[in-house]
Amino acid sequence: MTNRSARLFLSILTSLVLIAAGWYIYSYSRPAQPEIDPATFNGQRAYADVETQVGFGPRIPGTEGHTKIREWMRDELVAVGWQVEVQESEALGHPIKNVIAKRSDEPPQIILGAHYDTRMFADNDPNPENHKKPVPGANDGGSGVAVLLELARTLPEDTVPIWLVFFDAEDNGNIKGWDWTLGSPEFVRNNPVQPQAVVIVDMIGDADLNIYKEHNSNPDLMAKLWRTARSLGYGGKFISEYKHSMFDDHRPFLQAGIPTVLIIDFDYPYWHTLQDTPDKVSAESLQAVGKTLLVWVMQQSGQP
Repeated sequence: MTNRSARLFLSILTSLVLIAAGWYIYSYSRPAQPEIDPATFNGQRAYADVETQVGFGPRIPGTEGHTKIREWMRDELVAVGWQVEVQESEALGHPIKNVIAKRSDEPPQIILGAHYDTRMFADNDPNPENHKKPVPGANDGGSGVAVLLELARTLPEDTVPIWLVFFDAEDNGNIKGWDWTLGSPEFVRNNPVQPQAVVIVDMIGDADLNIYKEHNSNPDLMAKLWRTARSLGYGGKFISEYKHSMFDDHRPFLQAGIPTVLIIDFDYPYWHTLQDTPDKVSAESLQAVGKTLLVWVMQQSGQP
């Protein structure tokens, strides 16, 4: 090797050493990057679940759509590691099928619930000719189920014991032979558990989401949930004012002395009409409610 070649070789070798040393110093001196939170609620995926439910047709108890949604929910829950039980009972002569998802046999410290049935008559529709037609139930029924299913996919496995409960026969009150909230009282009667908190979600997918505090809900639990929502930037959707007093699936839990909150946007102009369709629902609204519940559950489990 000539002197010139040797000098060139040494120059290249020195450059490589300096580059390697610089990368080593950079790699070990830069600030540690934060870990990515593996639990990420996906509002778009929840919205797709709303569309799937409406695609089943009416989910009125006893119909084909009612059977299809129950089988679909079971498949979705089992696929992500939940144990699923269908508790069958009867109310006012109607079969009741509440769907319960859990990860263990431990009694629940938290219950999250939503109804999965839809109303048989669109009797609030502006067109009287539609009053005997079934409601599509994108928001009223579909949105709560969608949020619970997405939580089933994203809740960490090491949370406090939690049950996801899908109530049957909630939405056919003021119809002969029926009443409101037939499924949730049956659940409370057949499951003598005493969770620390119950949260019911109903009609929370409205694209113009305005969730007011509900008068019958537990005020302390409600304050914690609204505070969590504000911390996530959802203060404009979770409004710190009282507005409605609702007859919903939270009632039997409150009667049993269990702290319970109903999260609902009852100012939904398409309630019990044929216009309760997926285009009236938004992924952003589902995201706001789902992420709030996800973070709140993790806080109760001692996670940041």
